[in-house]
Amino acid sequence: MPGSKGIQMAAAASLIPELEEVLQHGSREKRANTLKRITSLFVDGASHYNEDHVNLFDDVFGLLIAEIETKARAELSEKLAPVGNAPATVVHKLALDDDIAVAGPVLLRSRRLDDTALVKVAKSKGQAHLLAISGRSEIGEEVTDILVKRGDKAVVRNVADNQRARLSETGFSTLVKRAEGDGVLAEKVGQRPDIPDHLFRALLMQATDVVQKRLLVKAKPETANAIRRVLAKVSGEIGAKAAPRDYSAAQRTVLALKQASGLGEKELADFAKSNRFEETVVTLSLLCQVPLEVVDRLMVAERADPVLILCKAANFSWPTVRAIMNGRPRKHGTSTQGLEDAFGNFERLSPSTAQRVVRFWQVRPVTGAEQVKEPA
Repeated sequence: MPGSKGIQMAAAASLIPELEEVLQHGSREKRANTLKRITSLFVDGASHYNEDHVNLFDDVFGLLIAEIETKARAELSEKLAPVGNAPATVVHKLALDDDIAVAGPVLLRSRRLDDTALVKVAKSKGQAHLLAISGRSEIGEEVTDILVKRGDKAVVRNVADNQRARLSETGFSTLVKRAEGDGVLAEKVGQRPDIPDHLFRALLMQATDVVQKRLLVKAKPETANAIRRVLAKVSGEIGAKAAPRDYSAAQRTVLALKQASGLGEKELADFAKSNRFEETVVTLSLLCQVPLEVVDRLMVAERADPVLILCKAANFSWPTVRAIMNGRPRKHGTSTQGLEDAFGNFERLSPSTAQRVVRFWQVRPVTGAEQVKEPA
């Protein structure tokens, strides 16, 4: 007695004469009916077919779907999407269909679509196609890089929420940038266990107080402790603390200048251009209302970002910022390329983000000796 595979293949062979007739003379309705019969035949026996059998069905499907209506193609996509050994060529054709009703099922569920195929769709199709891909149970970094770059708000949120989606550092960086001003996305990104530490800190620095609190509430205890450490030590990102400096003389000079003629960006720029480091730090502390000890740490750090944040929050011009950068000890980041990079970062930095970080520095507990005190 023939096995089930033999029965299925015999049934497929019996359809060949009918298939030829339909292709030659059949109406769209006849093509659709024949497609349904062949689809059922394939799905019922898929687990028994080898690759040669699957290729035979692939050829048949390819001939039939060229002339059928969207509804029939969508039904085929729905049927083939969960089948692990579905005909690859027809699945790829369905995935590239402009109609999401046709492409959606295979984009979301078909294991026959590798990263190369998904990248092709993600680069060329619209947001509905990208949203379908973003919900897949497995997504590689090459695909998510495109999704978070091209996708709209719904797509990027779905990618961030999909714990089975693998993200490269570039992908995470893009998500963090897009999370500025999108609290929902910020929460989803912040809850991913695979986010790199430095990008997690960047996310927290730009997040609103509400988002920070929500992340704390939803986080596991060990993650919550990490969040608290980051929020409590944001200024620790600026690098190791320099050897103590004596700012007493500079404080007297700057406060006297403030009382005599006023203190503003011009005076700050003059101090910086004259390489009067202590006076520059004291002036920054007064104008930005940030404790002297914190500004001192900002200025001696290897990274320039905290200084850029401080200056952006105070709405200083780039010439003033450049003068301050050039006056920093060891002149970190003052090469031509370093200053170009700093200018680009300064231009991209939003005032609201900078001000949010500076508010944290402003309220950081310090001793009275660390503050710039004005005479009563």
